[in-house]
Amino acid sequence: MARILLVDDAGYMRRLVGIMAKKGGHEIVGEAETGETAIELYEKVKPDIVILDILMPDMNGLEALRKIRGLDPNARVLMCTASEQSTHVQEALSLGAKGYIVKPFTREVILSTIEKALTS
Repeated sequence: MARILLVDDAGYMRRLVGIMAKKGGHEIVGEAETGETAIELYEKVKPDIVILDILMPDMNGLEALRKIRGLDPNARVLMCTASEQSTHVQEALSLGAKGYIVKPFTREVILSTIEKALTS
């Protein structure tokens, strides 16, 4: 079981990922709709995994990833993106993201990606 912080500016997306993760036995320990809030929450809740949207209005997910990894070089962050071909995905992986989830996704994809991140 992982303690997960969900970060997406779309509330429905946080709910959807949260429902899927909970069905896999994981716990949602926090939700943020901005990168700034995600960084504050990361320090407070110390999650096992962060699921982080790449495109957000205040601070994109890549910048939030940089800052979270600056706070904790061992942070396990999974990026959530609408395009697997995005240059953002490659940049996120080079910045230390443990993987990515392409929208639209299934519960199986969410759970297997979380499991891979927990064992890497």
